[in-house]
Amino acid sequence: MSMEFAAWNSMYHVMNQQDDRRPFSRATLRRILALARPHRRLLAGFLVLSVVTAILAVATPVVAGLVVDAIVKGREERLVIMLAVGIAVISLTEAGLGLVQRSLSARIGEGLILDLRTRVFDHVQRMPVAFFTRTRTGALVSRLNNDVIGAQRAFSDTLSGVVGNVVGLVLTLVVMLGISWQITVLALLLLPVFVLPARRMGGRLAGMEREAAEHNAAMNTQMTERFSAPGATLVKLYGDPAAESAEFAARARRVRDIGVRTAMAQWTFLTALTSVSAVAIALVYGLGGFYALRGELEPGAVVALAILLTRLYAPLTSLASARVEVMTALVSFERVFEVLDLKPLIVEKPAAEPVPDGPVSVEFRDVRFAYPSADKVSLASLEEVASLDTRGGEEVLHGISFRAEPGQMVALVGSSGAGKSTMASLLPRLYDTGSGSVRLAGVDVRDLSAASLRQSLGMVTQDGHLFHETVRANLLLARPDATEDDLWDVLRRAHVDDLIRSLPDGLDTVVGERGYRFSGGERQRLTIARLLLARPRVVVLDEATAHLDSTSEQAVQAALGEALNGRTAVVIAHRLSTVRAADQILVIEGGRVVERGTHTELLAAGGRYEELYRTQFNEGRPPAVALG
Repeated sequence: MSMEFAAWNSMYHVMNQQDDRRPFSRATLRRILALARPHRRLLAGFLVLSVVTAILAVATPVVAGLVVDAIVKGREERLVIMLAVGIAVISLTEAGLGLVQRSLSARIGEGLILDLRTRVFDHVQRMPVAFFTRTRTGALVSRLNNDVIGAQRAFSDTLSGVVGNVVGLVLTLVVMLGISWQITVLALLLLPVFVLPARRMGGRLAGMEREAAEHNAAMNTQMTERFSAPGATLVKLYGDPAAESAEFAARARRVRDIGVRTAMAQWTFLTALTSVSAVAIALVYGLGGFYALRGELEPGAVVALAILLTRLYAPLTSLASARVEVMTALVSFERVFEVLDLKPLIVEKPAAEPVPDGPVSVEFRDVRFAYPSADKVSLASLEEVASLDTRGGEEVLHGISFRAEPGQMVALVGSSGAGKSTMASLLPRLYDTGSGSVRLAGVDVRDLSAASLRQSLGMVTQDGHLFHETVRANLLLARPDATEDDLWDVLRRAHVDDLIRSLPDGLDTVVGERGYRFSGGERQRLTIARLLLARPRVVVLDEATAHLDSTSEQAVQAALGEALNGRTAVVIAHRLSTVRAADQILVIEGGRVVERGTHTELLAAGGRYEELYRTQFNEGRPPAVALG
């Protein structure tokens, strides 16, 4: 290892250190060891190889010194050749072991990344919807990427580095002291001149790196928001392209300026360290040569000391920042464990049962509900706030009761914010009730298995969400084993098959981010086709036609008629003309059922429903095709 490499190594460590002074957590260490247990054999082999390679690294300078002595003393050519062969063997062995060590390191590190990522991903999937409504997606993804990789480095880099450097440092000092304690002491006296500038300059470089990362993050956030379909549309409608460009350019210039300053600081830093290295080598040769000329030191010993000196500073500077590296790795582990320790509010019971066979009824029994507070479903670090919002826990549903018999349709109408969508979210158990119960076929949904609940209940929301995948992949999400004929059948029944057939790639057409390559009505019909493919026995429609024009609404209504045929349905509707055929209409206001009955009965009663219906009729809204 050259002195220049040692300088680069020092700079890398000090630039990437994060001086975390939190107390050491034994509980975190125990959890880390538990994660490492499946990889213990690989870890043991990895550590053994780290020790062996450290020994070989020290052996090479010693043999090189013997070669010089053999040449100076005019020994036999055979001895010189054998020593040279010995150096080659040591180098090749070191390279081979390094390759094996790298393989083990990669297998341990990537295995740990796989374990942590799958564990976090599986855990996050079990979190309630409230978790996702509060969490910033980028912060959560960072836990799966940056923090998991930071934790992995504790095994693949930090652990081997500490072990190898300790062994190498001890052996190097022992050998150097055995050769010449005077020169060794001189080398150690120069160490502060090598290490202290590294730590001081490293703080400046680390600060510039963090500043650059912040500006890059802001620049990336602007690009992410402006390059999404909704963001680009918003800028085109209301934004000023010149102002957007100027703002982006200003941020990019700040990143450039920091980059220039960082490059100059790095160059100055490296030049200073390599100059110190050159002085150290010169002193070794000067003092060593002096002793050699006086016959107090062999010429080969001088060469060996000069080479060993390069093996001394690198591990010393690395170990100087080892504590910081360990603490940084612990911080990464703790940030991952922080997510894993957040308990899901929706937990399936061990003895959960399937939804009973046959037609399914839907029933709410005196349901009361309050949205959970932030501290129960989120983390301040994932929301990127100093402290969590303490609001929450206020009841929004107050004693809701109704029953939909198998095959019946119950409609929920009322003002925005009355609690209709909240009621709908309780059926697929996106949330759990505070008191009372929600029942399917007479069984509390909290007693049903999640898989059975997904198979029995389908939901269409007003945004018609699709993944940025093909039409085929979006449909197969509902039933992975569906055939090609099944897909075309549901597309036909959803009145969207002609559109898909007209596309160049047909079912393999990529729908775009959130399905934005299709119109609102087309997206909704695709989500209805997905629901039809799932073949649920209960259908929940949450204002599925709220944002559609009249033409699109009629097409979607025709598709919904197919989806509701023969199924128990709970329909939330803003346009009252769409629910006139409902078996029962519930008027929800302030989280309570204030009226119930059929369309005709409620109009005759002259209450809130009649008021809502008359208001819409007076606004001149054309009647839509009735469901059912």
